[in-house]
This record gives sequence, structure tokens and C-alpha cells, in this order.
Amino acid sequence: MSPLTITPLDAATGPVLEIIGELDYSNASELREQVAALTLRPGQRLVLDLAGMEFCDSSGITALLAARTHAHAAKADIALAAVPAHTLRVLGIVGLDQIFSLYPDRDTATRP
Repeated sequence: MSPLTITPLDAATGPVLEIIGELDYSNASELREQVAALTLRPGQRLVLDLAGMEFCDSSGITALLAARTHAHAAKADIALAAVPAHTLRVLGIVGLDQIFSLYPDRDTATRP
């Protein structure tokens, strides 16, 4: 089991959270709490960089949805960058690939 590390970064488009490790039932609340603490402005884009995410269970997916809700409540956008293949497959199966903006990498997701 890899511990979860969430590193906040700044980009021209808004905040970026780099997520490394396993996002699961034991730590998904950490992501929800960090996202809830973010002050987003209308028009910004919150980017969740998942390049280093090794595993994501249903609790992790729920935390991603909570991040989307937080962003939209602030009239901001949300994007998932570098979604690992296994997580992308799950997102596709349940149709969440249709409600998240998906980008191949953080650089592309943070272009104004």
C-alpha cells in the first residue's frame, strides 16, 4: 500500500493538486478536505494531476466527484490530468468520463 501524498501547486488557470499513491477508503477524506479548503474563483480551473496515482477505489471516485461539486459551486471548472488507464477504464464504465474534462498531462490541463 502506497501512502497518499497531495501536493498543492499553482498554475495560471488556478490551483493544481498533484495526487500520488493510493486514493482509497482509508484516505479519500484527505482529498475532500484539501479541496474543501481551496478558495476557487469563477472561471478558474482546478486540476487534479493523477499521474502518480497508483490505485483508486469507489471512495476515491466519490472524492473526485466531491471536488467537481466544490468547483462547480464556485463557478469554476475542474479537470483530471494524466488519469491512469485503470482509473480511466472505471470512469468510462460508469460514465464519469463524460462529466470530467480529461487531459493527457498537467501542462495541457493548465493551458489558459
